[in-house]
Amino acid sequence: LVVGISDGLAKLAVRDLLQPALEEPQLRLVCHEGEFDDLLADLALHRLDVVLSDRPAPANPNLKLYSHAMGASPLGWYAPKEWVSQARKDFPSCLSRVPVLLPSSHASVRMRIDQWFEQQGVVPRVVGEFEDSALLVTFGSSGMGVFPASERMREKLSEGYGMKWIAPCEGVQEHFYAIGTARKVQHPLVQKLLAAG
Repeated sequence: LVVGISDGLAKLAVRDLLQPALEEPQLRLVCHEGEFDDLLADLALHRLDVVLSDRPAPANPNLKLYSHAMGASPLGWYAPKEWVSQARKDFPSCLSRVPVLLPSSHASVRMRIDQWFEQQGVVPRVVGEFEDSALLVTFGSSGMGVFPASERMREKLSEGYGMKWIAPCEGVQEHFYAIGTARKVQHPLVQKLLAAG
């Protein structure tokens, strides 16, 4: 199974999304991470079986791509131990005082986070922006700042990285999609992923 993983997709979610295929005893999994448009081009050229992304494929009559919603998860705010008490005081206005890490504009959820800040009347103290969600978690867990992440990853962030949940990012969700082509959607493991989504 050759999978393209959009650089805007939360890496901690990828394993969960692929879980149905991972149960296959004869699985040979090849993962390619890249920019969304480049992965769609590779998919259209049948170099990939499926693309996992945080957004659906754009409508394009020349490319016969199909987007399958794999679910969504609300976002929450997480903090390393050194920022927990300050981040829990006067939330969300505290985000203008504590250091904040954000996904870059490569992640489709970034626009929704920016809108959330605007609705809350908060100008965040942004100290870092990351294209790679794994880097965002790495820097956040090292104490650099607080960050938003999928509630779906709450247990992993807590147990694996020592992060503490602070509060929900009300009304903001991260979406997950499997994108395939008419030809490649016939791959049995892609079918298994779609059935589970």
